[in-house]
Amino acid sequence: MTQSFKDILETLPAIDDVEAVILLDAGGHPLRRLDNAPGTAGSVRVYHALVKRHGHIDRKAAKEGLALYAEHVADARAHPGKHPNIDCLIAIAEAGEPGLRARIVLRAV
Repeated sequence: MTQSFKDILETLPAIDDVEAVILLDAGGHPLRRLDNAPGTAGSVRVYHALVKRHGHIDRKAAKEGLALYAEHVADARAHPGKHPNIDCLIAIAEAGEPGLRARIVLRAV
């Protein structure tokens, strides 16, 4: 049986101390900020895990990320633009878009 996104999230590193993940282009310019807030916390947890494991988001990391998003990938494919964080991984993994660097922003103590 395939694991659900919710079940997979529980296996990823905690993000209690993470405020946001900022995705950067190859030149280090910010492209998107994923805030650790309701509605985006799951994506922050996925991207945080990918960056911790790979150091950046390349094709290999993007493919792994798509596996982590589980059932949400089919919905993203059926409705482009509905899940922009998944769309980003699809573009890198399958459409040859350039990979991304990332900066993890920690919460102020």
